[in-house]
Amino acid sequence: MIEKILPSWVASAEAFGDPPDAALLPEEEAAVARAVDKRRREFTTARHCARQALGRLGLPPVPILPGERGAPGWPRGVTGAITHCAGYRAAAVSLEALTVGIDAEPHEPLPDGVLPAVSLPDERSALKRLGGGIHWDRLLFSAKESVYKAWFPLARRWLDFEEAHVTFAPSGGFTARLLVPGPLVAGRRLTGFTGQWLVADGLLVTAIAVPGGPPSRG
Repeated sequence: MIEKILPSWVASAEAFGDPPDAALLPEEEAAVARAVDKRRREFTTARHCARQALGRLGLPPVPILPGERGAPGWPRGVTGAITHCAGYRAAAVSLEALTVGIDAEPHEPLPDGVLPAVSLPDERSALKRLGGGIHWDRLLFSAKESVYKAWFPLARRWLDFEEAHVTFAPSGGFTARLLVPGPLVAGRRLTGFTGQWLVADGLLVTAIAVPGGPPSRG
């Protein structure tokens, strides 16, 4: 499903459950040694998907350990992202992207009181003007999660929900305008992202992939 909203130069893998052959590498076991069963299953299947996606780039299986703020630690030269929600796990990786961000959510309304906490007044007004049949509030939340995952490897700092303004195109795209100064990327100030969204099979997914090669590890 998620491959439909990713460019050809991003490899992906997904699972709609927790396959019995999904397993952690020894180095990853410590990261979830004290985790509850739900967290362990999410973590394990997401890493299983990540290794499948890396294999599609011709790369060997390696541990994907949580790094700063929980961001997955990819092999050198790889950018990518992981997501999971009830009934779905996915990973997307690339050797040609500056950054990648993906998110999946159940296609359901946000719980009461969440939308004001994750959106701007202008965004909420815009959602009311969009067509029915889609839980735009949850889609907005997902888009902002993808924005953060794309932002963090470049900026290495937190981005609050109110620090990016998201606008949807009903045809399946979205733009995110940063409301705080972005980092310098390839000599230019980052001002925002463009992404894609899809609703299918009771899920919604969002994705951002910025071309140009991996960010400097310096």
